[in-house]
Amino acid sequence: MQYGILGPLQVRTSSGEDVAVGGPRPRALLTMLLLQAGRVVSVDALVDGQYGDDLPAGAANAVQAQVSRLRRALPPGTIEFTGGGYRVAADPDDVDALRFARLAADGRRALAEGRASDAAALQRESLGLWRGPALPDLAPGPATTRLDGLRLDAQEDLAEAELALPDGTSVATLEALAAEHPLRERLRGLLMRALHAAGRPAQALEEYEKVRKLLRAELGTDPSPELAEVHTAILRAEHPAPPRPRTAPAQLTSFVGRAAELDRLAALATSRLVTILGPGGMGKTRLAAEYAAGVGCWVELTPLGPTADRDAVATTVLAALGVRDSPTGVTTPLDRLVAALGEQQHLLLVVDNCEQVVAAAAAVAREVLAACPGVRIVATSREPLGLTGETLLPLAPLPDAVRLFADRAAAVRPGFVVDSTNAATVETICAALDGLPLAIELAAARLRQFGVDTLARRLSEHDRFRVLSRGDPTADARHRTLEAVVAWSWDLLNDEEQTLARRFAIFAGGAPAEAVEAVCGVPEDVLDDLVDRSLVETDGERYRMLETVRLFCLARLDDAAERDATAAAHARHHLALAREADPQLRRADQLRWLARLSAEDANLTAALRWSADHDRPTAFALVAALAAYWWLSGRHSRPGPVAAALLRAGDPPDGMDEEYASVVAHAVPRAAPEHWARGEAIMRTRGRELRHPFGAALWGMAAGPPAAGPNPRLIGTDPWSVALDRLSSALLDLLDGRPADAGLAAARDAFDELGERWGGAQALDWLALVASRRGEWARAQELWSEALRLQEELGALDECAEVLCHRATGLLRRGDVDAAAADVAHARELWTSAGRSPLPQEAKLVEAEIAMARGDLPAARAVLAAAGEGAAALTARGRAAEDPEEARRLHRDALDAAPPLAAARADALEGVASTVGPERAAFLLGVAVALRGTAVAGDPHVARVAARARDAVGPDAFSAAWSRGAALPREEALRVSSADCR
Repeated sequence: MQYGILGPLQVRTSSGEDVAVGGPRPRALLTMLLLQAGRVVSVDALVDGQYGDDLPAGAANAVQAQVSRLRRALPPGTIEFTGGGYRVAADPDDVDALRFARLAADGRRALAEGRASDAAALQRESLGLWRGPALPDLAPGPATTRLDGLRLDAQEDLAEAELALPDGTSVATLEALAAEHPLRERLRGLLMRALHAAGRPAQALEEYEKVRKLLRAELGTDPSPELAEVHTAILRAEHPAPPRPRTAPAQLTSFVGRAAELDRLAALATSRLVTILGPGGMGKTRLAAEYAAGVGCWVELTPLGPTADRDAVATTVLAALGVRDSPTGVTTPLDRLVAALGEQQHLLLVVDNCEQVVAAAAAVAREVLAACPGVRIVATSREPLGLTGETLLPLAPLPDAVRLFADRAAAVRPGFVVDSTNAATVETICAALDGLPLAIELAAARLRQFGVDTLARRLSEHDRFRVLSRGDPTADARHRTLEAVVAWSWDLLNDEEQTLARRFAIFAGGAPAEAVEAVCGVPEDVLDDLVDRSLVETDGERYRMLETVRLFCLARLDDAAERDATAAAHARHHLALAREADPQLRRADQLRWLARLSAEDANLTAALRWSADHDRPTAFALVAALAAYWWLSGRHSRPGPVAAALLRAGDPPDGMDEEYASVVAHAVPRAAPEHWARGEAIMRTRGRELRHPFGAALWGMAAGPPAAGPNPRLIGTDPWSVALDRLSSALLDLLDGRPADAGLAAARDAFDELGERWGGAQALDWLALVASRRGEWARAQELWSEALRLQEELGALDECAEVLCHRATGLLRRGDVDAAAADVAHARELWTSAGRSPLPQEAKLVEAEIAMARGDLPAARAVLAAAGEGAAALTARGRAAEDPEEARRLHRDALDAAPPLAAARADALEGVASTVGPERAAFLLGVAVALRGTAVAGDPHVARVAARARDAVGPDAFSAAWSRGAALPREEALRVSSADCR
């Protein structure tokens, strides 16, 4: 697929066919997703981009509806849902705006390197992608402004490159651009040079006078020194020399990635002090070198020790400038430096590695910038210089980490490429190394010794600092190994900062400031110091360490013998958070609390694992308090291994019977029979209300419906528990063949009143099933869509996938096989995203039904071979069997395996009906209706069995036998299903 947003929205298939997307809202939504092609865009960002401050009620629902419209228009899998938002599955080069930005950046680099012909070709290709105004389906905003600015930059770069070529550039084009942007001095200078080159020097000089007067009138300023130089050269009848090409410093490797950062540096040309920030190994020095290639003066401060003063820094700069003589009366190095730079009209000073002398470097920069207006400074540092007017350019992990790995790996292992056989492993390596360029280069170098899989395994199973301990022996000592990079930053911290850094490392997924202070016992202002030193990152709400930095600091925590005490404080804090959140998860504010717990998910998991080994009461309490969170957010399997380990370790702590039952339920299917018996006895005989009411729902899902109904003493007066009780009672009625509509509707209304989405979605799901059985297809689809919306709001991928499978079954009953297949494919994507492997039995059963509906019995049998031995799977295998004897055996095995619930036995009985004589088949189909309480509309299997029987015995005999079975009392019908059908 190719996408165009530089002009009217254009979507084109690989065969060249245009795809119609729809109205303005879907077009705007697709445009926002395409601007971030391949990346997730949150629902909140999409809502904000669609509506801005004019936010309507139900905006998130409207976005979901627009996504559905896009999915219908585009090929399956194009729009993906991740739980946090949506993304377009497209390569950036498939989107004209992103391809334009890449080509324009490549052209700018070619121009800087003196490759004028290449630069012109690249810019012509980039500008050729424009078909009209950018992003016409979006309101004007930063994205449009950025693209328009890049377009003008590219037009100027094209003119610059063409002026260096024999044929020159178009004067008319430059005149039109200059008229549109009259205060753009670079554009005016290019026009003057083009006029002069075309033999029109008088007009070139007139152009200068025009812009001089305009600048004076509009801005009160004179032309820049660069424009004045062009004017002077024309007066001297010289060809104005193009800017000197910036040749890259001698490098042994290619520059990979950071194109956006290079563009950002170029855009900051008016900032007199720019500091490139980031932790060690992030590529600050390489970026600065690429930006300043062949231009200005490079100053390296690494040799200076942490005690160096401003004179030592000034002396280092003077040496880099090659200044030896001291003007008369100037004595101090800083005074000499100011005198040397004072006459400079335009000089870029790049000062590398300021962090160990940050105060001295800041003092020198302050004096130079104040006294020398023609000087700009670009610094690299792990912390800001702290001067007024300083512009910070923080570096994030390298987006092109895989490309960097491939480039460096090919250098040590010729022929190495990243392809479908190793891409996932390489991505895992790069992610594990935080996208740190130095770490990735060190890892790629190890391919001399290992394959990619071995390298990934060693990084996972061993100390990464040992694995990456072999660097370039000629490199600076602090860049020779991964550990040396982090140790350099560590050694610059004071005692209090080191204390917080090592304790902060106990947080597995970052933390808000109040949690850090509570667990680490160090004031919050010290945390801000760690941010300044690039040891900790923050988005203004949460603080986090890169994993490489965290592992280094964890080793220092062990060195200080503080690991257990800090981990205990961490576990206590997160248990308190879980207990605070639990009741809120059953109220209207549940999304906010789910988001809060999701942000702490890695910490909650770490606290649970540590507690299981060191503090069992806290571990049991965490399992019970987090049950609702795990289920509402679709993390069903998260606590299973820890819960099973807790059971194996012995009896529960005293007074924790409720928590024990929760642990047993989470341990499915690992819990031993004695654990089940003990948990069931607790839930049956407990005489007081549950502290964590979701435990009742959890036990019901794990153990199945209780024979005697739920224990009423567990319910109490909690409104959510009352709503759950209504739902449970209605489900028992439904599964036992009794009317359940009213109970399900009452449960839905109760959950709606609370604003609780998970319970509401469960009720809607079952109501949809009831409607589907009656053949009320439109009503069923409406209910399932509403259930799906609620689960999507919760971000519960597992639950969304289950609803999709249920809806697919309803669509099959209606005869819409393709729509059912699309729902199951979407469910499979969600389960894969949620890490469910293998796929749940539910998905396999529906996939098998789809294959049977298409007449592909071999495909159905292949799917069912891995679907297990439960009653539903045996029934499905019986339907797909070609051998009658095998089908008879499978259906009767399914009836034996079915639980003693009317609805479950009815399903199995309908399978048995296909293996007996026609009159008996009609009778058993009627018995199934008596068990279920209703006939199932649209079941193709039942329809086939009924048709064969009716054709064999005639309509009257069939109707009589069917009616005889359907009229049986429930207990008699159960007896028939248990014995007589044999």
